[in-house]
Amino acid sequence: MMDNFEKDITQSLEVLQSGGLILYPTDTVWGIGCDATNETAVRKIFELKQRPASNAMIVLLAEEREVLKYVAAVDLSLFDFLKTMERPTTVVYDGALGLAPNVLNADGSIGIRICREPFCRALIKRFRKPLVSTSANISGQPTAATFSQVGDVIKEGVDYAVHYRRQDETISAPSSVIRWKDGRVSILRP
Repeated sequence: MMDNFEKDITQSLEVLQSGGLILYPTDTVWGIGCDATNETAVRKIFELKQRPASNAMIVLLAEEREVLKYVAAVDLSLFDFLKTMERPTTVVYDGALGLAPNVLNADGSIGIRICREPFCRALIKRFRKPLVSTSANISGQPTAATFSQVGDVIKEGVDYAVHYRRQDETISAPSSVIRWKDGRVSILRP
């Protein structure tokens, strides 16, 4: 098992470093990922998903401290709040920094989630950059919670599909989405 895990990490890193796309398990659903700092790679995801460029995507990080590198001002009390959340939670932050412009919302904000899933954490730590994470489906189609639900167009459109957790049929929901401002939470997606 660990041998396949390491092979998937190595292959994914090669693809990400060359500006390619991966299909991978996240802490929620199966996702399409790329280097969140590479505008060309992000554009490839929009094309594959047939998604309007005006729809922003989220970014995954492995550690809270990494948020400070990609967001202009962070209220650190947010991290205490996130520890109380039972499900994975994406936070929309104002003032994104150092990310590809086409991964941002029109107002310059960005959705970021600290990922707790072992494969994602290991990959992000080794890559040393944030990953785009968007559901592995054509825009408007049902979200693929498991690998078996991912359509052939997506499987064939990425440069590498991770083997780790392909047999896992556990259904997870997409993350909650919140905005944190002045110590208050606004729920954007429960």
